[in-house]
This record gives sequence, C-alpha cells and structure tokens, in this order.
Amino acid sequence: MSDGKTPRDGTEKLTREERLAAKLRENLRRRKAQARAVATGPDADTDSESLTSKPPLAKSPPES
Repeated sequence: MSDGKTPRDGTEKLTREERLAAKLRENLRRRKAQARAVATGPDADTDSESLTSKPPLAKSPPES
C-alpha cells in the first residue's frame, strides 16, 4: 500500500509547488503594476498628499 501512496504524494507536492510558484508570479506582477502606477500616476502625488497632510495649526500670538 505504501507504493501506491508514494507517487501520489510526489504528484501532490509537485502540484502544490507549481501552484505556489504561479501565485508567487501573480503576486510579483501585481506588485510591479502597483509600483508602476504609483511612480507614473498623474494623481499619485496629489492624492497621497491630500490624505496625509493636515492643515497647519494656528499659532497663538507671542506674549509680551
């Protein structure tokens, strides 16, 4: 019975490795696309600034 399981386990491992490799390639493509969009996006700077910048705080007049 162990002879019957050995090839199947090897096949499952190969399938798992292939599946993981495909997911890794997909993830890499998505990350590269996101990096390109951020680097070349026309609204990338204005959108990120508007989300992260805060209005300046009002300064109190100096006391004499």
